[in-house]
Amino acid sequence: MGGLWVVFWKELNDNFSSRRFLIMFFIICFVAIASSYLSAQNLSTILEQYPTEFVFLRLFVTPAESFPSFASFLMFFAPLLGVIFGFDAINSEFSRRTVSRILAQPLHRDSWINGKFLASFVTLAIMLTSITVLIIGLGIALLGFPPEIGELGRIGLFLGVSIIYVGFWLALGVLFSILFDRTVSSALASIAVWIFFSFFMYMLAGVIADRLVPLGPKASMEAWVKHSYIKEVVLKFSPTTIFNETISAILIPTYKGVGIIALLSGEEIPTSPLSIGQSLLVVWPQLTILIAMALICFAISYAAFMRREIRS
Repeated sequence: MGGLWVVFWKELNDNFSSRRFLIMFFIICFVAIASSYLSAQNLSTILEQYPTEFVFLRLFVTPAESFPSFASFLMFFAPLLGVIFGFDAINSEFSRRTVSRILAQPLHRDSWINGKFLASFVTLAIMLTSITVLIIGLGIALLGFPPEIGELGRIGLFLGVSIIYVGFWLALGVLFSILFDRTVSSALASIAVWIFFSFFMYMLAGVIADRLVPLGPKASMEAWVKHSYIKEVVLKFSPTTIFNETISAILIPTYKGVGIIALLSGEEIPTSPLSIGQSLLVVWPQLTILIAMALICFAISYAAFMRREIRS
């Protein structure tokens, strides 16, 4: 374990002093400030319809006219954060021929890869935590009052889910860094997976639904329901969709997480906001899947690295 913490602190120091960290932090910090400021400006209109109800949560989910909400931005940008800190974690060491010298020291393989992954994960967690605290502070300055305890709890849950989400993409980047010898190849593979799940998955879901349940001008209501249900099922395989559903239930207390079939029976859907516990009950399957995906991806990376032959 001692070797793990040596690697961890060394990699953490390298991450915080790297240009990629400064660039990524500046980008996400700029977007967070801009989206929070514009959301606060638009809240005056929204509060006329929903007075003093979950105001701070709306800072995260209210989009501006030409600017996405911070939650929407994070859904698409967080994968890039994880990939950027993971795509060259291992193969860059092989290309510099430093792996054999590092492992020649009294350092186990598992301590090395665990320390590198943990350092990048903590770096991203600190980055997201800092941005979240910044949004809260900016919201207090703009709105003139602090968030309620319930809102702080939901924001904390949102932060935790976001860290798990970016951890999955970090593990994916590390996996490709082990599978590919060149950093360019691992970067392209990671970005290709991100593009597929973030954009092409929606088109694929539509194509599959159209093939299984074609919709014509005279399609029945039952056909429309089946078509929408198939699209929902296919999109469940995308981590982006899982993350979106999870944070929607956390940041929007009135979100019930229902699909097209449940919407058709509107009398069964409550209209009052859910408590934090009830919101978690709505999305606990998605949250469990997200955690499992991150753990499985890192486990595969760990096994692949431990079985890899290292030559001097």
